[in-house]
Amino acid sequence: MDATTSEAPSLQCHNIADQPFTAVVVQSIERNQRHCFGESIPGEFPLAANPSIVLHVLTACNLDPQDLAKLEATCSFFRQPANFSPDFTLSISELAALDMCHKRAIFKPMTPEERQDLKERCGCSWKLVLRFLLAGETCCRREKSQAIAGPGHSIAVTSNGVVYSFGNNSSGQLGRSSTEEEWRPRQIRSLQGIRIIQAATGPGRTMLISDAGQVYACGKDSFGEAEYGVQGSKMVTTPQLVASLKNIFVVQAAIGNFFTAVLSREGMVYTFSWGNKGKLGHSTEPNDVEPRPLLGALENIPVVQIAAGYCYLLALACQPIGIRSVYSVGCGLGGKLGHGSRTDEKYPRLIEQFQTLNLQPVVVAAGAWHAAVVGQDGRVCTWGWGRYGCLGHGNEECESVPKVVEALNKVKAVHVATGDYTTFVVSEDGDVYSFGCGESASLGHNTAAAAAAIADGQGNRHANVLSPELVTSLKEVNERVVQISLTNSLYWNAHTLALTESGKLYAFGAGDKGQLGIELFNNQTERGNPERVDIDLS
Repeated sequence: MDATTSEAPSLQCHNIADQPFTAVVVQSIERNQRHCFGESIPGEFPLAANPSIVLHVLTACNLDPQDLAKLEATCSFFRQPANFSPDFTLSISELAALDMCHKRAIFKPMTPEERQDLKERCGCSWKLVLRFLLAGETCCRREKSQAIAGPGHSIAVTSNGVVYSFGNNSSGQLGRSSTEEEWRPRQIRSLQGIRIIQAATGPGRTMLISDAGQVYACGKDSFGEAEYGVQGSKMVTTPQLVASLKNIFVVQAAIGNFFTAVLSREGMVYTFSWGNKGKLGHSTEPNDVEPRPLLGALENIPVVQIAAGYCYLLALACQPIGIRSVYSVGCGLGGKLGHGSRTDEKYPRLIEQFQTLNLQPVVVAAGAWHAAVVGQDGRVCTWGWGRYGCLGHGNEECESVPKVVEALNKVKAVHVATGDYTTFVVSEDGDVYSFGCGESASLGHNTAAAAAAIADGQGNRHANVLSPELVTSLKEVNERVVQISLTNSLYWNAHTLALTESGKLYAFGAGDKGQLGIELFNNQTERGNPERVDIDLS
């Protein structure tokens, strides 16, 4: 490769700025020159004789967009037009990125015009489009098995898009044509033939998103009620298509107190309700069912993940230059917006502290009153209300800007989940750490030794944990954990679901409504140790 160094050329449409790299002088190559056996002139790549082979290799290897950008920067062969359809002006690396985009489920059904609009929105490069798509799949487990621990009920989705529900069903939120509680996982039969790729839960409500971008909802018929609000008196006991979203291809939903948010495949955020005082940049009534675009800084920046807490919303965005950042909007009580104050924000505002920490966020989580982020380097940051030690800093102090959890400095995290004053972190090795409120035994630290100490009067079954502790009870299952979900509600006893790489599901915490998927006996209301749920999500 021609790795001669000089001044960096302008690569506005191709540069993905994760790490600095040395650019090179673009060497001119005559189109009629072909050197198949390495007898190349300086500046020409020997395999230029058959670029289709190179394109096939790049696509088959599923290279990271950043690697494709580095190829362009270090060798002229990867920068010059490849003369391939559908666009003869695209380079080999751009074509490889486009081919890999075609493998993504949400990209396949897009029209050429929609794809071009997405390309411009992401920064005029197919490599940046690919990065946007991959980022969404990584942080949201899109098209993979997943489990959601809702307020009193649970939802489980298999890798094939089949949905199971169990737990409290007082509003029909289990989607099975009744309001009876279910203590064991049961399939939602009315969704047969529809592949579900994402799920979200709220108090008495469930939202399910199909691979066609359609949203189905069951439970309370309201997008914006509080835990015990006046809206939503009508109950929907089987999943119904949300008509107001039929013209938006939705890939994720998040249910917060007083509002609901959805994310489109183009990275646009829409919200329902909770806008009567312009709290989300627009004014609506509490029972408004029309989606409104989230105005302000994110109008022209694609978002890959959203997370909703108590009266606030976080958005993980892909900037056109290739880096990721977090924006927050809504209620600022407790410092949970991360801007160094406790004031509200009517429009999305960039959390600048991550630049100071030199941390690029890859996953965001919004608890009721606190928030967390995992960085690309595996560091974990938390901020907001620190009650019960939910921030993991060894105290119960509030933090109004993101702060690195130093107790996890030897752990490379890949996933984080937050609830009502509770936080879980999953490492790349599949180890799980938890901290915060110990009520309902939802932290998973009720080991045999701890139980013995409690029996001897030397311990507290529901003790709070101020710093991250390894959940040894999950390590004992000898399965690599890939996802944790926990109840994010102020008014429901918490429970936790742990999903393993092989598709096994474990549950612990409060189970008085059947939300663990495990029958309890002898007046039991909770399980302190993870127990296998009789369901296979692989």
